[in-house]
Order: sequence, then structure tokens, then C-alpha cells
Amino acid sequence: MNDKVKKSLKSSGVYIALCVGILAVGVATAVGYRTAVGSLTETLIPDVSDTLELPDLDDYETVDSIVTNAVKSEEAVIEDDTASEVTAADITEELETLFYEEAKMLPVSGEILTEYSWGELVKMTGSVWKTHDGIDISAPEGTAVKSMTSGTVTDIYNDTLWGNCVVIDHGDTVIGYYCGLGDDISVSVGDKVASGTVIGTVGNTADIESDLESHLHFALKYEGTWIDPISYIEPVK
Repeated sequence: MNDKVKKSLKSSGVYIALCVGILAVGVATAVGYRTAVGSLTETLIPDVSDTLELPDLDDYETVDSIVTNAVKSEEAVIEDDTASEVTAADITEELETLFYEEAKMLPVSGEILTEYSWGELVKMTGSVWKTHDGIDISAPEGTAVKSMTSGTVTDIYNDTLWGNCVVIDHGDTVIGYYCGLGDDISVSVGDKVASGTVIGTVGNTADIESDLESHLHFALKYEGTWIDPISYIEPVK
């Protein structure tokens, strides 16, 4: 770090939050916040990683705790060559924004059973041929389904084909459709959710895909048009 950089921290908790925040700001847009933290934390703060047991920053509840409990001290500043100041509060808020608003994740982890069909007709249950406008992610019934990223729940309904569905406005004209959910939906219309918020569980309510193994049907619209969720969430792959 530049010799002109000065650190005045009141607690190790703030120090960790600052370091992780700086790391997140530097690399989040290139490889993603969670990947960056996992691969570079030890390099960025070797003295701390040798003596402290760092929290699991891949766990949403842990990050919640860090963001909530970090001491936002106005006395803790970093001065750069241009004499601008960044307080611990600024870093903590930036970390929160990066993790909860910009982070994107698949709602469940599992094999992709059916990919987005890019406008091509595919055979569904009951010999119905139609475009597959989302992806089917394998997951056991009862698996927690999480919000792809932050947003607002705009609709919850039961569809004769797709079963129990939750619709989330993720901002920037991106709308998420989480279909085939169980009856234990844990959000309500109007709720604001963060990336990783549990909205319900995988169910067996989508009749049109009942011949597949247990899964979540997940679809996205951008500016009113269906898009491939994988390409949106993991564009570098």
C-alpha cells in the first residue's frame, strides 16, 4: 500500500470490512464479488489471515452480520494522493451495495435439465411443443429457492401450466419468474428482497414439466422479451 495511505481503525471488525470492501470495489465488475473475496483475501491482508479466523464471506447471513455490525467510524479514513477521504461507513455501504444489489446468482444449485431454447420449439409434457423461455434447474423438492439479485416482489400466482409462481422486478427492466414452487412461499407482493433472499422452495406444481425430475423453472425478461438466464447471470462463462 502507498506510504501516504493512513489507517486509523478502532476495531479489527472495521479493518476486515474495509479490506474486503476495497477488494470488492477493485474486482467485482471483472470476476464477481464472491469469487474475488474467496481468491484474494489472503493476498490482500496476509497479516490478518495468519492470526484471525476469517468469516465465511460466501454465506449471506455472515455478510448480513458484517454489514450490520461493522463500526461505521468517521475517524477511520484513508487518504489518497488526491487528498480525498473514504470513511469506514462509505466502504461498508459500498460492500453492501456490491453484494446485495450487483451480485447475481442462480436461484438453486443443480444441473441444468432443460436450457433456454432461443425461440426454438421443444417437446413438453403431454406432447405439447412450445418455446422453452427459461431454464430448468435440478433440485430436490423442498430446496430453498433464492432471489437471483435484489428487487421487489410484484406478483404471486398459481398458473395452470407453471404452478406456483413468484415474479420479482430486479430493476433495469429485468423481471424474474420463479415457477413450480411449493405452497410455502415466504414472500408477499410488495416485499423488497436482497440477492440470496429465500422466496420459497422447489415444488412439484408445474404440470407442463411434470415428466422431468424435481426442478425449478426459472425465466427472465429484459425489456419485455425473454432472455437466457445463464447468459445474464454468468456472462463470462
